[in-house]
Amino acid sequence: MKKFSILAAVALAAIMGSCTNGTPTANLKDNVDTLSYAIGLAQTQGLKDYLTMRMGVDTTYIDEFIKGLNEAANAGDNKKKAAYYAGLQIGQQVSQQMIKGINYEVFGDDSTRTISLKNFMAGFISGTTGKNALMTIDEAAATAQTKMQEVKEKFMAEKFGDWKKQCEDYMAEVAKKEGIQELGDGVYYEVLTEGTGAIPADTSRVSVNYEGKLLNDTIFDSSYKRGEPAKFRCNQVIPGWTKALTKMPVGSTWMVYIPQEQAYGEREAGKITPYSCLIFKIELLGIE
Repeated sequence: MKKFSILAAVALAAIMGSCTNGTPTANLKDNVDTLSYAIGLAQTQGLKDYLTMRMGVDTTYIDEFIKGLNEAANAGDNKKKAAYYAGLQIGQQVSQQMIKGINYEVFGDDSTRTISLKNFMAGFISGTTGKNALMTIDEAAATAQTKMQEVKEKFMAEKFGDWKKQCEDYMAEVAKKEGIQELGDGVYYEVLTEGTGAIPADTSRVSVNYEGKLLNDTIFDSSYKRGEPAKFRCNQVIPGWTKALTKMPVGSTWMVYIPQEQAYGEREAGKITPYSCLIFKIELLGIE
């Protein structure tokens, strides 16, 4: 039996009885009746999971779902009612998927922040009706991209501004330390052991041991703890790593100091918070 789908929903709607409230009473007086009932029942395979996981329906209110289901199924080809029910369905998607997704993209896990539903709907309805739009669709897409970045950056600055400043101050102090050398774009390194082997190209596949720490000494990753070296191409890592590896002779061990711009920037990556400068001990074991 196929999983529940929109087509299955249509099939289910087509065989509902005339009752508009509650469950219609089955009356299997002939083969067509029995066929209709069997198809209706069979098509609900996976429906509850679809309702809860895909549509956000709380099955505590299953009676309300049945009420709406009956009304929609018995509307037939009434175009006015069909348009209304479609509006309800799209509205639920706006509420449960679109707005939540946009809020997460802009504000992350901060549930106290949200975009304006009123203005979202004003734009959504203008675009749907083709009336009273304040900009074209193409202008809206470009504006949304620009403004999302601006709003996100402002939010991130408010939330992580102090941490960003600490990391910037730390990197400025690193630059002044004796024995520190610059690799470019604010990336610095200190030689612990100078190797004499070949230097990888950015496309080279290398074997390394490493330990990565944050400014607060949190170890966020370590091949030493995993008990085996990491292997990857030099151009498949963050920019700060690529800069270090492509200047590093095999056999070397360096401390590498990477500013957030050459690491993950405003992104969060596991224990790495946005705007984090990263401190790595990197031991280049070989080129494969």
